Amino acid sequence: MIIFNAIYHLLWGDLITIPLPGGSSLGLSLLVLILIPSGIYFTIRTRFLPFRLFPEMLKITVEKKNLSQKDSISGVQALIISTATRVGMGNLVGVVAAISAGGAGAVFWMWVTALLGSSTAFVEATLAQLYKEKDPLYGGFRGGPAYYIHSFFIRKDSKRRRSIIAVLFAVSGLICWCGISQVIGNSVSSAFENAFQTPPIYTTIILVLIAAVIVLRKNATVKVLDVVVPIMASFYFLITLFIIIKNAGQLPSVFHRIFTEAFGLRQAVAGGFGAVLMNGAKRGLFSNEAGSGSAPCAAAAADISHPAKEGLLQAFGVFIDTIVICSCSAMIMLLTPVDLTSGLVGMDLLQEAMRYHMGDFGVIFIAAILWLFSFSTFIGILFYARPNVAYLFGDNWLSQTLYKILALVMLFTGGLAAYTFVWDLGDVGIGLMTIFNMIALIPLSRQAISSLKEYEKNR
Repeated sequence: MIIFNAIYHLLWGDLITIPLPGGSSLGLSLLVLILIPSGIYFTIRTRFLPFRLFPEMLKITVEKKNLSQKDSISGVQALIISTATRVGMGNLVGVVAAISAGGAGAVFWMWVTALLGSSTAFVEATLAQLYKEKDPLYGGFRGGPAYYIHSFFIRKDSKRRRSIIAVLFAVSGLICWCGISQVIGNSVSSAFENAFQTPPIYTTIILVLIAAVIVLRKNATVKVLDVVVPIMASFYFLITLFIIIKNAGQLPSVFHRIFTEAFGLRQAVAGGFGAVLMNGAKRGLFSNEAGSGSAPCAAAAADISHPAKEGLLQAFGVFIDTIVICSCSAMIMLLTPVDLTSGLVGMDLLQEAMRYHMGDFGVIFIAAILWLFSFSTFIGILFYARPNVAYLFGDNWLSQTLYKILALVMLFTGGLAAYTFVWDLGDVGIGLMTIFNMIALIPLSRQAISSLKEYEKNR
């Protein structure tokens, strides 16, 4: 436990503290020190890809599917899978926590982090495509950081079957996704208990049974997410749009708060500029997952005509997650009178904000949307687990099935009780994934940049 806490604080704690005028300070964690400069570097190297090629991202999204392999998935389907895992509890409870701790200005830094993360997401997804291989178990393709890390450290003529760094990445991912499974179970059962007074045992049993039916079937995950993700994201966006239109008169003051507090022009809750910037940046990094190596596990499975296309799709996924969905949660909260939500945290705070805007329907809606967000996240992370289990244990159904059963058990136990250690386990897992992924991502990025130049030349 002492070693675990030390790793947690090394990854997420303040590694460097910079004093600021006015008595506040700016604490920089190891992950922020790695991801923010990397995002700036990739943004410059791709010539500001998120802005310059945004129309191209939209164009690729509506392109006709043209699959070359049986049981393979399209680039857009890979985007839907990664969006399912990005658009999760972080977009609901996480955004609320960031604003509670850092004030409205945290939203601005969340946006900035997302724009930088788009370029990082492009690089890792393009590399996943460049190093993908055929999947003998599920059909189509597979890959991800474990595979391009392997190629980076081990030559093709080497007799070594595995790279230590690639193994560490795969193990960190499997640990992280087990931890997230418990968090999902607890969040869903808590939301339904608040909204309907449903005992957690009933909610959890239903959640686990439905999840088991899908994840234990060979290729049901993609078919389900194809339906669930667009519906849940659209409904959440439309409800938020209704709330924004209903409170249109407050928008100028909301945006004034966001921009003034973002630069410390007015003291925000929990310590001024440093807290504002860090809460927004950390939430943005955790929510869009750019650099963590999660989304490339889906990106590698895409059957697409050019690697850079999938990179652009995954960059667009960061936009959907943070600029659209996270902003929806922020607007729901910032358009609610402060005195109604004072003293509340997490899901209770968000449900009370929705009660203000839409009455009891709002509380029920948030419980239902959290169920969909969490459910899609769970089956999405098990798609991510496939290539990593295969890298560690080889191509066999036994190891694939055993990991799925383990995740279902974690989902069940999480629904019955909250385990703080497990929440930290997920944070440590994704932090270690990021470290191991970035070791290979930065030196290999020149291949992704070359792929982008080739794509733009032949476009």
